[in-house]
Amino acid sequence: MLLILVSACSTNTGRYQQHKDSKPSRAPTTSELIDITPRAEPHSRGGNKSQYQVRGKTYSVLKSAENFSQTGIASWYGEKFHGHLTSNGEIYNMYAMSAAHKNLPLPTYLKVTNNANSQSVIVRVNDRGPFHQNRIIDLSYSAAYKLGMMKTGVANVTITTITDFSLPVPNTEQLTLTEDTIVVANDQRKYIQVFATKNELLANKTAQALQSLYKINTIIPMNNGIYRVQMGPINNQEALNTLLVSLKESGYPKAFSRK
Repeated sequence: MLLILVSACSTNTGRYQQHKDSKPSRAPTTSELIDITPRAEPHSRGGNKSQYQVRGKTYSVLKSAENFSQTGIASWYGEKFHGHLTSNGEIYNMYAMSAAHKNLPLPTYLKVTNNANSQSVIVRVNDRGPFHQNRIIDLSYSAAYKLGMMKTGVANVTITTITDFSLPVPNTEQLTLTEDTIVVANDQRKYIQVFATKNELLANKTAQALQSLYKINTIIPMNNGIYRVQMGPINNQEALNTLLVSLKESGYPKAFSRK
């Protein structure tokens, strides 16, 4: 399992349909370029073993992200890995503000600054990598796009961990699914049905990954032997539409809203 999860940023084809990574067909939307909001989270069960090996090399995982800073080359990863599991068991979304790092505990929040143009972005590290050359971090497509990296593909960056969650964070206009989006009246409840399957194990694993990634309640009602993975309830229509688009672009093209 560790080898499967930690391979998210390796160059082996393996379970990926593409042999080489590629740029997506569209640029990020305005909402997809908003910094993620850091918050206190426990370390994930996956991807945090004290040591792991990739291609015969051993890497150590830090016990804490406190006071960590690093300067070096950043790269990005996109279409090849989009919709596949990250090292901590979540689903990689190239349009989310996320990143991969070899040593930081998962998850960790980082401020990443492009030293060439002073552009910065806040990302959430939920993956392992990059495992080649002297690169220190792999950024999601949206994060790299916001840093102005797309022409060069790489950039010299400084990364600094965010561990004080009491401080105000910019871009608080980011759309989040908070308690005020939850419906009180049963007849108003709206859900997104992600997919249906007869495989109970697949339904449970997917529901857990989706809930961990999007921080939205995910249920699995069963009827006539069919498990339906559903997310919600969601009252805010804009939030529902944003989530639906994200799911469709993350490997669930048949996802739809329902009451």
